[in-house]
Amino acid sequence: MKREHGSSSGCPLDELKHFSPGDDQRERLTFSRTHAVLVDAALFNSGGGLLPQPGKDVWLSSCVKMPSSPSSRMLTSGLMKQASQTKRWEVISKKLSALAKKTAASAEDVEDAIMKYNPKYKGQWSFDALCSFVKAVPDTESFFSKLLPKMAALALKLPEFVKKAVPLLKRGSSASISLSQAQISCLLANAFFCTFPHRNATGGSTEFSQLPSINFTRLFGQWSLQKKEKLKAVLHYFHVVTDEHTKPSGLVTFERRCFKDSEMPDWKRCEEKMNKLHVSSHGTIESEGTGLLQVDFASSWVGGGVLGSGLVQEEILFLLHPELIVSRLFTEKLGDNECLIITGSQRFSRYSGFADSFQWAGPHQDNLRRDQWSRLKRKILAIDALHYKHERDQYSMKHVSRELNKAYCGFKGRDPNEPDIATGQWGCGAFNGDAQLKAVIQLMAAAAAHRGVAFFTFRGEELQRGLQQTHRLLAAEGTTVGKLFLLLEDYCAVQRASGPHVDLFHFISTSRSQL
Repeated sequence: MKREHGSSSGCPLDELKHFSPGDDQRERLTFSRTHAVLVDAALFNSGGGLLPQPGKDVWLSSCVKMPSSPSSRMLTSGLMKQASQTKRWEVISKKLSALAKKTAASAEDVEDAIMKYNPKYKGQWSFDALCSFVKAVPDTESFFSKLLPKMAALALKLPEFVKKAVPLLKRGSSASISLSQAQISCLLANAFFCTFPHRNATGGSTEFSQLPSINFTRLFGQWSLQKKEKLKAVLHYFHVVTDEHTKPSGLVTFERRCFKDSEMPDWKRCEEKMNKLHVSSHGTIESEGTGLLQVDFASSWVGGGVLGSGLVQEEILFLLHPELIVSRLFTEKLGDNECLIITGSQRFSRYSGFADSFQWAGPHQDNLRRDQWSRLKRKILAIDALHYKHERDQYSMKHVSRELNKAYCGFKGRDPNEPDIATGQWGCGAFNGDAQLKAVIQLMAAAAAHRGVAFFTFRGEELQRGLQQTHRLLAAEGTTVGKLFLLLEDYCAVQRASGPHVDLFHFISTSRSQL
């Protein structure tokens, strides 16, 4: 059955390689020097389910510093107002236990608890968005008041759910972390209640300056209609994971891939030719691209502004799959030769609109099959494009090569059975990328990686037609990636010269004799 949607061209979507029932991991779930498994792998492999792997607390800058660690301490005032050090988890437990025992809790209760163990930020953190949300959305107050105690109880299970140190996915190293969905929900509940130590201060001199924020403080302040829709998605996720009948029970893997320069293609001499392409002006990566490697148009700080004011492709993706947010807990800023691949995340929500028009559109029932490691058959690839202050800056072969290498890093599979790619206008919009140039770059990287592409232009019918015609021309004439790279050199030279903008697709069409 062909899965066509709207205006499309090129090969049918079903001709691209998707996840299939026979694509299960063949090896057993095991931990290694580069794969941290936070569940008991031996028990899981013997059919015993997903239970936490025993371990010990580690208070090092190479690992997540957990709020439940005995080494996490805070100053409190004792008798005669003399300051003394207290285990921070004791304060957290006291406040969250009080919340968990309530039959109904308020946004003010959340603020009171959070500020009790984050006193340094009194007067700096605002909770107006959280308070306004409860009052602005019909029936939310009753729903929210009953959900909060369940979320507090979930956060308190941290020492029980995560017993092994969580290593950081550090810049310059390929490594993976596998966690159960239950563990992720517990970690995110702690992020909601802002319990993670050493993660509030930002700046180059702070201990975890190379990590994104994880505590939810920015989401709670500066009320806006966009914050309202974000909170709907986040709270729906917590509603599902705190319900005994609906809480998920699978595994999710976060893999940081780092490529050496020697592993990158020599683009000028690359002999690969264009692979399959499906182009559609309708449909989305996260829906019609299901079963393919779905590209997250990422920030180098994964998740971008999901916990702040951002609300474009990456932030929407993270709101539909809130388990992705936990990647911010342990993933350092991505380098030029790195990507992050998340396998097994669950989709919890539907949506409509984009940016200012984004709206949460209700629950989503995720019916994907699971692989041998109990992961949903969904792969999401986070690759960050360059952000150009001036559009003309991108017409430099140094920048083109950087984008080729970044896309190749994500597209190059470790396994020949990995699915083809679902992508679109990567690095365009707010990042000022040229949609035609970015599309050609992705086709070249996919060809070098031997992967087909489903390209969604998001209602861009002119881009859809132009890309299809250009791909058909390149494929018909057997144009290699190397020859197309040389043509881009000429194109960039023309673009950087003073004069009007030159259409890349037209340039390729009229420069065939040079190929």
